[in-house]
Amino acid sequence: MNLSRRATLLGLATVATLGRTRLALAAAPTDSRFVVVLLRGALDGMEAVIPHGDPDLARLRPGLVPQAASGHDLGGFYALHPALARFHTLYAAGELLAVHAIAGPYRTRSHFEAQDLLQTGVEQIGMNSGWLNRLIGELPADGDPGGIGLAAGISTPLILRGAAPVGAYAPVGFAQPDQGLYAAIGRLNAGDPVFGPAIARGLGARRFDRTAFAAGAAPAMDDEEMMSPAGRARPADRYGFPELAARVGTLLAAAQGPRIAAFQLEGWDTHVNQMQLLPGPLGGLDRGVAALKAALGVAWAKTAVLVITEFGRTARINGTRGTDHGTATVAFLAGGAVQGGRVLATWPGLKDRQLFQNRDLAPTADLRALAKGVLAAQFGLGPQALARIFPESAAVAPMGGLLRA
Repeated sequence: MNLSRRATLLGLATVATLGRTRLALAAAPTDSRFVVVLLRGALDGMEAVIPHGDPDLARLRPGLVPQAASGHDLGGFYALHPALARFHTLYAAGELLAVHAIAGPYRTRSHFEAQDLLQTGVEQIGMNSGWLNRLIGELPADGDPGGIGLAAGISTPLILRGAAPVGAYAPVGFAQPDQGLYAAIGRLNAGDPVFGPAIARGLGARRFDRTAFAAGAAPAMDDEEMMSPAGRARPADRYGFPELAARVGTLLAAAQGPRIAAFQLEGWDTHVNQMQLLPGPLGGLDRGVAALKAALGVAWAKTAVLVITEFGRTARINGTRGTDHGTATVAFLAGGAVQGGRVLATWPGLKDRQLFQNRDLAPTADLRALAKGVLAAQFGLGPQALARIFPESAAVAPMGGLLRA
């Protein structure tokens, strides 16, 4: 995954997909790094950052609050979910900031509409460019008549689409199908007299054994694979965010590498059995940001990572021990450039009369204010540039004090 200097200056970017994670990279003439992690499906902010100091939490969510969260306390009122151990380490080091009771300006519980609005940075459907694309348009082009290019190719996120010149680079062989797909194909065709044996031989040539055809089984690994770093990784990491974040961190750390990246992480819609379903995605996010930091090395000091989702979940647990589409949630800002070790929130309270529409955590902060504050501090952008990046948001002032002086 090497980008030449010429490719970087031309804005030749990287797009790749790994499991349920998608990535896009863009070049920019700056030494500051900016990464956006989009959580698709609506993260439950009150389980990621638990407001255990609110006496109404247990009433609304009996049996839904992780008991072990006290080990990841954030100052007495809040605590991180147990799966976010590395986030807690970043918080203790002053490199993680949580912003709670935050939402976009839109009020829709449709994933599709909310994700579009989250990535375009406006209040109404209709914008066809993303705010990260518009950010790059505000950065100096360093004399290159082609401008600053953005990623195109495999599933470029809407946040990176727009008028800026587009280049693409997809590493050969990087985007691999989940190995479980191969096993499912083998099982589906096992009874066919022609395709069954042929597929079995093909899978065998790829070092699958007969256990791969058992329901839920993973293909066998040979000794070389077992000894490799990938073989020693957690199964979820081999094709997910942590593996991809490590590779991307290496690119971002390079002296002439890209400076802006956007990830899309799936799997945050927890209508059923949330206590069992949410630790996996949270753990992947936790390990991925840690892997990004490790790969960036000294460049971490100039990095800001913004983690956002389209909306939150209902304050009350539902009948299937999950939560439904809501409004306010939590956002994270991580990085060596971040003035962390804090939770920023005007807590609205969880009494019935304090809930938004008697069902959701009420929003007291605007996602655009958070994004504006990061961009202003990280790239030195003024009010006019921010207004072009986030149109019709003049009343939304940038949050201050997010990054180190």
